[in-house]
Amino acid sequence: MLVNDPIKHDIISTINELKSLNVGLKIITGDNENIAKSIARSLGIVNPEILTGPDMDDISAEALPVVAQKTHIFAEVEPQQKERIILALKKYHTVAYMGDGINDVSAIHAADVGISVNNAVDVARDAADFVLMEQNLSVLADGIKEGRKTFANTMKYIYINTGSTFGNMFSLSFASLVLPFLPMLPKQILVLNFLTSLPFLSVASDNVDEEQLRNAGNWSLQRLRRFMMIFGFHSSLFDILTFLILFFYFKVQDSVFQTGWFIESMSTQLFIIFIVRTHKVFYKSKPARFLFIFSIIGLMTTLILPYSPLASTLGLAPLPFLYLSIMILIAMLYGITADLLKRWFFKTDDFRINSGNQ
Repeated sequence: MLVNDPIKHDIISTINELKSLNVGLKIITGDNENIAKSIARSLGIVNPEILTGPDMDDISAEALPVVAQKTHIFAEVEPQQKERIILALKKYHTVAYMGDGINDVSAIHAADVGISVNNAVDVARDAADFVLMEQNLSVLADGIKEGRKTFANTMKYIYINTGSTFGNMFSLSFASLVLPFLPMLPKQILVLNFLTSLPFLSVASDNVDEEQLRNAGNWSLQRLRRFMMIFGFHSSLFDILTFLILFFYFKVQDSVFQTGWFIESMSTQLFIIFIVRTHKVFYKSKPARFLFIFSIIGLMTTLILPYSPLASTLGLAPLPFLYLSIMILIAMLYGITADLLKRWFFKTDDFRINSGNQ
């Protein structure tokens, strides 16, 4: 985080909080080198590395991004040099710049996120992406946390939907080719989608683990594609197991078969929510209240529907206790293996990303 502002009373605690979020601080100022060094020490920066504007003129465009990473203070810099520093840091980092004067406008424009304050000059406020209305810099850390929480929950929703949808559609296509009847009626699919909609939507307000808040999220289409393929085929594996047991072992057809897969499919889609929502073992992370409540409601409704007056309308049939127990057992086995697969996936994926960034 790049800040060019008089020291506030809360700045030390804010800097410490930003450090806990893996956000670095650099000072860019037109002030004298000694004054800048004194400010840095008052902020808790021990033995700061300083680069002055005149010295920066001797550094090539190729070398500056490397030097800028190691530098804590940029002193005696001109407005155009501020922009050059921001562009250099952007080679390796996402950069936010905070300024309130005319000399800061070009740097605010160049940064990934431009920040100003409500008492800044008009051009600085107009150039900024965010204008702080409170005289309290702790809102910077609060904003970063909220942004990371939103990103994490958005990724949860995408992972859950892509993995379960791809798996179910693959299973449905496969079953339609080998079974002499429809594996699930269109109205049953619609009911299934309706029952999962509320738990899926409540993911937006879910709790996020502290470990995930410490680092910025990373959008990767390649990672999403890997997740969809791995978890989609994993889901299909248990769907096919359900098909084999119901059709080939118990030799059931039509409504009984459809009911069995209806229960197994709904259960696995609910289980995957609680598994994917955290990178830890699923029971070590507390879900949001509404996510938990809507999931329980969805599961209970699924188990009750085949025995309710609506069963015949939906093409469902009461399952014998043995069949029902096996469907629940398959769903539980799916949840256990999916949790192990999830931890392996994120561990190897994080290792791949970190190796690529070195």
